[in-house]
Amino acid sequence: MTQTDDGLAGFGYKQELERTLGNFHTFAAGISYISILTGTFQLFYFGFSLGGPAYWWSWPMVFVGQLMVALSFAELAAHYPVAGSIYNWSKRLGNPHVAWLAGWMMLTASIVTIASVALAYQITLPKISDFFQFVEHPAVNAVILGTALIVFTTAVNAWGVKLMARINSAGVFIELIAAVLLIVLLAVNIVRGPQVVLETQDTGAGHSTGYLGAFLVAALASTYVMYGFDTASSLGEESHDPRRNAPRAILRALIASFVLGGLILLFALMAVGDINNPEIATGGLQFIVLDALGTTVGTVFLWTVVIAVTVCNLAVQSAAIRMMFAMARDNNLPAGKRLAKVDPKHKTPVIPALVTGVLAVVILVVNINQPQIFTVITSIGIIMIYLAYLLVTVPMLVKRLRGQWPPPKQPGQKYFSLGKFGLPVNIIGVLWGGAMVVNLAWPRREVYNATEPYHWYLEWGAVLFVGAVAVIGFGYYWFIQRHKTGTLADHALEVPQTKEETQ
Repeated sequence: MTQTDDGLAGFGYKQELERTLGNFHTFAAGISYISILTGTFQLFYFGFSLGGPAYWWSWPMVFVGQLMVALSFAELAAHYPVAGSIYNWSKRLGNPHVAWLAGWMMLTASIVTIASVALAYQITLPKISDFFQFVEHPAVNAVILGTALIVFTTAVNAWGVKLMARINSAGVFIELIAAVLLIVLLAVNIVRGPQVVLETQDTGAGHSTGYLGAFLVAALASTYVMYGFDTASSLGEESHDPRRNAPRAILRALIASFVLGGLILLFALMAVGDINNPEIATGGLQFIVLDALGTTVGTVFLWTVVIAVTVCNLAVQSAAIRMMFAMARDNNLPAGKRLAKVDPKHKTPVIPALVTGVLAVVILVVNINQPQIFTVITSIGIIMIYLAYLLVTVPMLVKRLRGQWPPPKQPGQKYFSLGKFGLPVNIIGVLWGGAMVVNLAWPRREVYNATEPYHWYLEWGAVLFVGAVAVIGFGYYWFIQRHKTGTLADHALEVPQTKEETQ
């Protein structure tokens, strides 16, 4: 294996995607997927309304847990810098069946996430101007705005990775500057001390376990934000020196998001005029920014949130496209040959871009009259992502316990390594991931059926939907697709000759 193939030869693939992305591009992909301004502005109201100011403590809690996962992923990114990172990592660590399920869950989750991120337009644009409230019903208007965003990101991703990277990097640069400025301006306008994060506002009153029950629900707001850092590695086949850049990008994206997001949330709680104002629980950070900074300055920052949402959706769809491409070239999806085709002009899989965009719009349209569309779609997508992460970290832990990880190093290569800390980090990452799946999927009325009509199947909606996706998907694979699995000839590094060709 040569150093220039960056690991593709070991997977048996030809280099088809164009290597154009540098260090900042890969970092930008990871941080735009996490997208602090998108996640915090989209979900602050949820955490605050259910846990009060003290829900802030879920932010460092989630960071520590996700850091354990990210450190394990950084090791994997150094050894296997290929498209569809979760799928290919699981394939190397486990077996083809586990890999397919990991890829399927991540692909489905990514498409659902495209839809959920697009819904964030509704939480911000109408607060900037009534012009963006095209219809009176918020859920219907959210679908209209979200569809417009998905059409844009689909067109950009179909055009090629260069255009995507330029827009994404520019958007991330603006987002980072805006986040720092927002922290400074909120800090200048603080009216109370940091002890505000100890206030629960009696949110635990309705829970049998008191505030712990309320906190676990409110913590979902932070759990919904800090994921997607693996995107930096999913672009490995289009990046220069991905063995070195991808691990750094994964960790830098998560750490930067934690620091900036944590300070924004803290100073927002300290700067809002009346911490007991009921509008905080409905208007979220958008209300606080306008309240603390005034209409003019606040509106400028809301526009930066719109930019952040746009590039976040761009990155999420980019990751979904590469996952679909990676599975398709192994003939692990229906119509694999078409889905794995790389456009010769744009050097990108165009058909996966169109398919992911259309499916995301369908998800929005199906939920057009559902007032709980925001939390339900977000929750379902993230549960599947955490499950996909577990299908990587668990096989990785098994390999460690058997003494089979890390794999032998290639001559002349330096790899990111956790060394003796690898085992405890991996164990904590697995325990954390399992706990979060349970907490995310737990059937709670306030999450999955907050308004009437109340039905058991709505409350259990996440468990039923995710279970159906896993069982039906894996059933299709087991009885139909697994018999066809194998790297497609057009994508194989060396196409073996048939007996007829050698005669």
